[in-house]
Amino acid sequence: MTAPLTATAINCSLVAKGRASSTDAMLGVLAEHFAGQGVEVGDPIRVAAHNVKWGVTSDEGAGDEWPAIRKAILASDILIFGTPIWMGQASSIAKLVMERMDAFLNETDDQGRMPSYSKVAVAAIVGNEDGAHNVSSQIFQALNDVGWTIPAVAACYWVGEAMGSVDFKDLDHRPRKVTQTAKMVAANAAHLARLLKDRPYPG
Repeated sequence: MTAPLTATAINCSLVAKGRASSTDAMLGVLAEHFAGQGVEVGDPIRVAAHNVKWGVTSDEGAGDEWPAIRKAILASDILIFGTPIWMGQASSIAKLVMERMDAFLNETDDQGRMPSYSKVAVAAIVGNEDGAHNVSSQIFQALNDVGWTIPAVAACYWVGEAMGSVDFKDLDHRPRKVTQTAKMVAANAAHLARLLKDRPYPG
């Protein structure tokens, strides 16, 4: 019998702590639907609340908290990568995380597989401006380059009206399309993660 699936969610909000985040709200939507697929999702890791140093290795020395986050990410079957949109792009924190994963390229096993091989990644994206497609293309290209597998329908996002002031977390009602997409993201990712857990890439 296949072991239960687990997922680690990271929140790349620029806000370290003390304020509710729309990215957390979107991660919560996905966690709800992953639970319906039998996937255990831990509490989101707010990257800005940790001392994650800039760099492209898995350990940038004294005080660097990335190694513990890296360990949590790689211990799970699925990565839920959450980021807000700023100036039409993924946040600088999101780019920091992707740059730290560049180290995977030099951390291959005897079959040439990076530590992220046979693991699935999806995205949770929010913002009050257009840019979700641009952000998902940035994230998925980078994550695929460092070994993550991207399923069909891998991004759940919401963007408000241009120059608007309403955040996703403050909406009175969750948009029906967000719910439908979150359900599909969770189902597709869980399906693919189960397949890869049973039969990992050979390398």
